[in-house]
Amino acid sequence: MANYRVQNPATGEILETFPSATDEQVEQQLAAAAAAYREWRACSVQERAAVLKRVAQIFAERRDELATTIAVEMGKSLSESLEEVDFAASIIDYYAVHGPALITSYEIPSTIPGKAVIEHLPLGALLGVMPWNFPYYQVARFAAPNLVLGNTILLKHADICARSNLLIQEIMEQAGVPAGGYQALFTSHEQIATMIADPRVQGVSLTGSERAGAIIGAQAGTHLKKCVLELGGIDPMVVLDSDDVAAVAKAAWDFRVYNGGQVCNSNKRMIVMADIYDEFVSELIKLAAGLVPGDQMDLADGEYVPLSSRVAAETVHAQVQKAVAEGATLEAGGVLSDGLGAYYSPAVLTGVPRASESYREEIFGPVATVYKVHSDEEALELANDCALGLGGSVFSADAARAARVASQLEVGMTHVNIIAAEAAEIPFGGVMRSGFGREMGPIGIGEFANKRLYFVAE
Repeated sequence: MANYRVQNPATGEILETFPSATDEQVEQQLAAAAAAYREWRACSVQERAAVLKRVAQIFAERRDELATTIAVEMGKSLSESLEEVDFAASIIDYYAVHGPALITSYEIPSTIPGKAVIEHLPLGALLGVMPWNFPYYQVARFAAPNLVLGNTILLKHADICARSNLLIQEIMEQAGVPAGGYQALFTSHEQIATMIADPRVQGVSLTGSERAGAIIGAQAGTHLKKCVLELGGIDPMVVLDSDDVAAVAKAAWDFRVYNGGQVCNSNKRMIVMADIYDEFVSELIKLAAGLVPGDQMDLADGEYVPLSSRVAAETVHAQVQKAVAEGATLEAGGVLSDGLGAYYSPAVLTGVPRASESYREEIFGPVATVYKVHSDEEALELANDCALGLGGSVFSADAARAARVASQLEVGMTHVNIIAAEAAEIPFGGVMRSGFGREMGPIGIGEFANKRLYFVAE
């Protein structure tokens, strides 16, 4: 059974534990989700949107409490936790405001005499399986559009995000989502499989690892359920040239170590042109120098946060040590703390051999991995030499040059002169082994919709 708990990663101390669900409780939750769906779908879309508008307002009202909760749970700095609460609130508000218009029925031309209309209707109860790296943002982008659409939500969060998940349920119900409309689950993997098989569940959304995606995707396919999978990324950031190498290196570093480097679409492969490579790497080394572990609740300049757990920190450390053993150079950082804390000092890694296993692995931690290239063609070939395809970016003082390369990236999100454009209205998702489906923006609300044809003959 999953061990649901609040465990401060800075110390390893378990502060609170939660009982895992019994099979009887799982059955009750399925029944409640199905009953709430019948009630919720009968509300007008305007009524549902008004409830979500209130959810966003309560997120704003309770932002300090919400932020403190996740800072303790998974180690994010308090300032970044507040940013996440605000981002989640903006996503919920976006769907409250724009959701109804995005799912308005529309007529299509028909050669058959009569009127052909495309409707956007809900499917039923949906199961979400969410990770610990953004406890509110990940949930908001799945739950908000689907609640506006009329679906109900069963939400299994990471085992260290139990308190934040309960807070989300409390806020949903406080705002007027019917009891059963959003439920925090404390289920095991076996119980999740049971829920996917249950006919009362009509879709599954998972954000997580490739391995988890393959398992959930297979279970969903077996039971003919729609699924959305947002999996890993080893996103390329291609730097072709720059008038200010230090500024681009600083932007690269800041994005790579954000949230302890535990970001799906982080710039995990920095691909830099040979003539500016040395300066770029030396700037990263400067930024990595002298950093010390800090308290995520009161982080000072020059300090870094713990990763989400001791196991996460040990995993990143082992990956970097393996890369070095295979021929890479650890230029800075890369120190695993002693004791139970989850501290791993932000690192700079160069010279990872293309033939090594490490080249193919996603490092989910604060490690800036840099590659040297000598032409736009070589940069593009390296950028696309990856089984994952989440996002990517290309930087150049010549925007047309950057656009030529960026347009050929085999990813779900490609960018010119910005590492990642992120906002409620901008869709998020990948291709290949980074999964399928999209969240957020105008298309995120259509993933779990019955796009029903309604035809009236003349």
